[in-house]
Amino acid sequence: MAILSGIHPISEALRAGRPLERVLVARGAGGPRLQEIIDLARRASVPVRFEPRASLDRLAGSPAHQGVVALGAAKRYADFDAAGEAELVVVLDGVEDPHNLGAIIRTAHAAGAGAVIVPERRAAGVTDVVAKAAAGALEHLPVTRVTNINRALEGLKERGFWIYGLDERGAETYDRVEYAAPTALVFGGEGAGLHELARKHCDALVRIPMAGKISSLNVSVAAGVVLFEWKRRRSKAT
Repeated sequence: MAILSGIHPISEALRAGRPLERVLVARGAGGPRLQEIIDLARRASVPVRFEPRASLDRLAGSPAHQGVVALGAAKRYADFDAAGEAELVVVLDGVEDPHNLGAIIRTAHAAGAGAVIVPERRAAGVTDVVAKAAAGALEHLPVTRVTNINRALEGLKERGFWIYGLDERGAETYDRVEYAAPTALVFGGEGAGLHELARKHCDALVRIPMAGKISSLNVSVAAGVVLFEWKRRRSKAT
């Protein structure tokens, strides 16, 4: 992941439209030039975080960062409208491990998904680690970052999507439910699974039956199981 530090490099990167994962500002730092960076970042929908100065020192490798550090993204995010044209959209409700995110992007592309939607907060973004795990799929599959997953699900419903959430408490199994088109498949984060509000936005909750004593699979593995079942159904229907 590229790391930029200093007021001038970061302000120029924002003006040039360079894809940035987030901008970190030292707590207590201020002034018109820092405020300008904050305003530029927000206009560009780049998240701004306020962190202890020591955290910025570690990232920049020096205390000479002028109170601001930016993390470069591996790829520019797509507009939400990119999801509206797809037959299948994958929505990730808080996947935090970049390796899992990259693996899911790779699998989603292989299964025929048209877009992946990720939240801005408390989730992995598109970094170099994600790009490597995705093994080239990022060049072909748009990834959209939204400020609120629940509003994104509402937006998908307005576009006619049927929402299916993977949840170990789901009433139906993934291989028996009828997937209506267009389809949005929602996968929760590691450990916590789907958040309650996301669950409420789903038209159906499905589960993967488990034979062993462990109640769930790794999220990237679970996503692969469900995505390729959707692909199998789609191939059979066409």
